[in-house]
Amino acid sequence: MLMHDTALLFGRYARQTLRSKFQMLFGALMPLLYLLFFGPLLTDMPLGARGDSWQVLVPGLLLQLSLFGASFSGFALIMENNWGVVERLRATPVSRPALLLGRLLRDAALFVAQSVLLVLAALVMGLRAPLAGILLGFAFVALLTCALASLSYALALRIDTPQSFGPTVNALTMPSMLLSGLMLPMALAPGWLDVLSHFTPFRYLVDAVRDAYVGTYTSSTMVYGVLVAVGFAALAVAVGTRAYRNAS
Repeated sequence: MLMHDTALLFGRYARQTLRSKFQMLFGALMPLLYLLFFGPLLTDMPLGARGDSWQVLVPGLLLQLSLFGASFSGFALIMENNWGVVERLRATPVSRPALLLGRLLRDAALFVAQSVLLVLAALVMGLRAPLAGILLGFAFVALLTCALASLSYALALRIDTPQSFGPTVNALTMPSMLLSGLMLPMALAPGWLDVLSHFTPFRYLVDAVRDAYVGTYTSSTMVYGVLVAVGFAALAVAVGTRAYRNAS
């Protein structure tokens, strides 16, 4: 029942996304611009990390894509809630967790597809990374997307106006981006800032993906990254599912 309902809702949301080619391409625009205009500035810069500048920058851009895209997923739910779409779905016998999981699968598929475009562009510009590392990076994108989109939907069920939702999400995502070392390794930061960055889960994810991009799969950094990514996703999905159930 749950799998059937999830697949049914995933198909519904996927068709909506496929009808909006602009949405599919626009989400990857900002990371592509960073890649094009910011990447060349790092070519000869000592970054204090293993790998070249592309192996440092691209993993950060992948997670940045997921961070900002998935965090704002709740906008669509607010609009559907105001239009009565969510209420009509709740009136059906569909499984309540499937209402969330169908959306999450669509979001994960969308951002992984955008990540593929970003990596292809990076390969043209000079990125060299093992295929296994690239695929592992996509897995991290999917997990982070599920985590952040779940929290975004939970927030959207409590905030009924885009005017309140946007500033709230911005207040959370911007410090997370700056403290996670998405653009530059936190090894370049002062000691106190490096310590502070360990209190955000995104730091562990981006460090793990950078290890994957240089072919290091068994380091402690990778282990911490996997544990944090899986744990964060599981906790966030539980929060999102509870929000859907309580709102019904």
